[in-house]
Amino acid sequence: MARISKSELIKLQKKLKTDAAIGEKFGITRQAVCHIRQVYGIDSNRAKNDERNAKIIALYKSGKTGTAIAKKVGLAVSQTYRIIGHHKKSRKLTKKK
Repeated sequence: MARISKSELIKLQKKLKTDAAIGEKFGITRQAVCHIRQVYGIDSNRAKNDERNAKIIALYKSGKTGTAIAKKVGLAVSQTYRIIGHHKKSRKLTKKK
């Protein structure tokens, strides 16, 4: 197994974002990086997605465009609109019930 310290893994996670990118840097699989993260007790970046998505929805409701939101949160415009669309779709489903 690759020897990655906890502090190094945290820094890499902020810089490279994904387990796959970190694994590529060390020549190991994404699953191995995930395992190392779990051993150290470090959450994945995906754990922060709900918080980020809520921010995106709030900005959209306040009248910001998808492009402006994407720049602000550091996502692709298409991903930003996907999150907004998913939110609209889930709201429609809950209203029907």
